[in-house]
Amino acid sequence: MAIDMDAIRKKLQSLQSKTGQQNNLWKPEPGKQQVRIVPYQHDKDNPFIELYFHYGLNGKNYLSPISFGRQDPIVEFAEKLKATGNSDDWKLSRKLEPKMRTYVPVLVRGEESEGVKFWGFGKQVYQELLGFISDPDYGDISDPVNGRDIAVEFTPAEGAGQFPKTTIRVKPNQTKVSEDKNVVSSLTNQKVITDIFKEPSYDDLTAALQVWLNPEDSEEAESGKAEATNGTEGTKKVDDVSAAFEELFNK
Repeated sequence: MAIDMDAIRKKLQSLQSKTGQQNNLWKPEPGKQQVRIVPYQHDKDNPFIELYFHYGLNGKNYLSPISFGRQDPIVEFAEKLKATGNSDDWKLSRKLEPKMRTYVPVLVRGEESEGVKFWGFGKQVYQELLGFISDPDYGDISDPVNGRDIAVEFTPAEGAGQFPKTTIRVKPNQTKVSEDKNVVSSLTNQKVITDIFKEPSYDDLTAALQVWLNPEDSEEAESGKAEATNGTEGTKKVDDVSAAFEELFNK
């Protein structure tokens, strides 16, 4: 049996992408750690990067283009479902709405030599951090000279039905980000967030939505392509699914 080189290349790219994400993202370990938020090199006025994701769509997570003010066919489809006034359609639309996660560039204390990483968190931590920054007694905690470190404590979920918990405490003392020139210079060597999370195209998201709405048809299409001697049966099946989707989407 011939080796499918295209499949191997895609798998390799996927593994490389995941490794790149792991190297550039920071997640707190159970217990206490300390980090310092630093200015985002690609938007020095605001270190907080709000991103919207479609989680678990066909077993994958997709960055939504609405993060950057661009059109997202999944969001458009969800809005059309809401407009029907049908309760089942409304429930389906809720599943399709992207969820926000906020990222900030940080230096992890004790790991400064690894450079700037991105820490992602949910609404509660985001609100707490904004509260500190809006408090004149704290001000810009990301300032490299007069900012403040943050103690982060992470508690994993302890059992079924429980959720992990992240608590933060902004240190009272103002400190320099570092006295080490190499660490300070690393602040200007930051990834663009879209180098870590790739923005899919409009067509890619449309195709992902088609598969999510019709998973059985997608599996049959793949089976048809494998069994067809001239390669037309699988293509026809995919075209049928696309046509049905277009009719629903544009009604």
